[in-house]
Amino acid sequence: MRITYGLFFTFLFLIFPLQSKGLPLSESNINDQVSISVAIYNNNLALVNEIRRIEIPSCDGELSFIGIPAHIIPESVLVRSIDNEREFTIVEQNYEYDLLNQDSVLDKYVGEKIKIVDWNKYKDRKEVTEAILLSNRGGLIYKIGSEIYIGHPGYKVLPGLPEGLTERPTLKWVYESCGSKSPYDLSVCYLTKNISWNSDYILILGEDEVSADISGKVTINNKSGADFNDAALRLVAGEIHQAENTFGERLYAKRDIKASAGDQFREQAFFEYHIYDLQKKTTIKDRQEKQINLFQARGLKVDKELVVYGNKGYFTKRLVGQNIRQPVNVYIKLKNSKENNLGMPFPAGIIRLYKVSNHEGLLFVGEDRIQHIPQEEEVQIHAGEAFDVFAERTQTDYKQTTTRLHESAWEITLRNHKEKDVKVGVVEPLSGNWSVVSSTHTFRKIDAFTIRFDVQIPKEEEVKIRYTAEVGL
Repeated sequence: MRITYGLFFTFLFLIFPLQSKGLPLSESNINDQVSISVAIYNNNLALVNEIRRIEIPSCDGELSFIGIPAHIIPESVLVRSIDNEREFTIVEQNYEYDLLNQDSVLDKYVGEKIKIVDWNKYKDRKEVTEAILLSNRGGLIYKIGSEIYIGHPGYKVLPGLPEGLTERPTLKWVYESCGSKSPYDLSVCYLTKNISWNSDYILILGEDEVSADISGKVTINNKSGADFNDAALRLVAGEIHQAENTFGERLYAKRDIKASAGDQFREQAFFEYHIYDLQKKTTIKDRQEKQINLFQARGLKVDKELVVYGNKGYFTKRLVGQNIRQPVNVYIKLKNSKENNLGMPFPAGIIRLYKVSNHEGLLFVGEDRIQHIPQEEEVQIHAGEAFDVFAERTQTDYKQTTTRLHESAWEITLRNHKEKDVKVGVVEPLSGNWSVVSSTHTFRKIDAFTIRFDVQIPKEEEVKIRYTAEVGL
């Protein structure tokens, strides 16, 4: 039987309809903190686990838990006593988030009499005006005597601080305590929004374009409304389905692996995700963007690939007019394997490419966004389009032999203006029942509806691929 934490608290309210009036009051802030850990997810969410040592009377009472994020999800809060869970029980929780500020204070005095104090510079004296505050929405509106004022010079003086406001977001608990031990070590676990992380990579290509160095870093952006001091940091890569209230099961499942000496993060499998544990504690301040090195690797083997992509719409109609010039895409490919000095799963992120320029520095040559790359999988980075390699497509013949069968002939011209030979792949997406009737070059079948020509083009020369395809819809 599965009961969500929100329903659990509601259930407790019905069974234990306690009144907070007259109960002893206790307060806890971050000075009581023994330890804290933060697990940050890809989808702007974090799980916070903290332990606080709190002096609590051995009876029923109220506890104010101060120092929580402004964007906490109150329904996700889980509290337990580490020493003896049965001795301490939360029976009611209130989340106080009406924060003390100018607008919230004035809102409480709408309809009430206040004072407006102004300095009359002509009479060189302070003047006090009594007014009834009518509105604090989009500007202050007062009733002074029998007249209505839209705004009024001077500062406002209130008779007192209204009730129901708090300086900081606070969890207030009504609890039952039947133990004699004090203080209690309380473990408090909760989810909070508005804290996120992303990864970025820099790949430096060697002059030979077959070797490279790579470095990765993570960027943490904390807008949760709280500082996390000296925290154990965990980054979770993968997409969490938040509709499921099973995060407790997921967040404690783990499998230990060995960490390499000197690594900033230790990676481990976790449920259907991957965790990256920072090997030292760190402080994440509110409204702070922090960057931490993820890994570095040198001497990678990479391949550069030039590819031209066709369009399956070309094969079922007559193309009239100019020849079609097509971009020659440039890709850098590498394998995420131990043999290639890698082997740690890559979190999704942006990878930026640089290349050594005649031993005089680096030049930026492109960037691409990559998805999560598991171990032993290939990373393919789209760097841009080739400048000195030209591709042009011409439809040399077309006929529709039946209502559902089309035959078209093609000439694909590839020109190489570089001072070295290059190899270009031409990928042709076909559809339906297809066949290649004739071809000047060999091709391979990539999948059920795709063929690929790989053509070597000598420097300063051109190659023409001519073939005829029959496509049935």
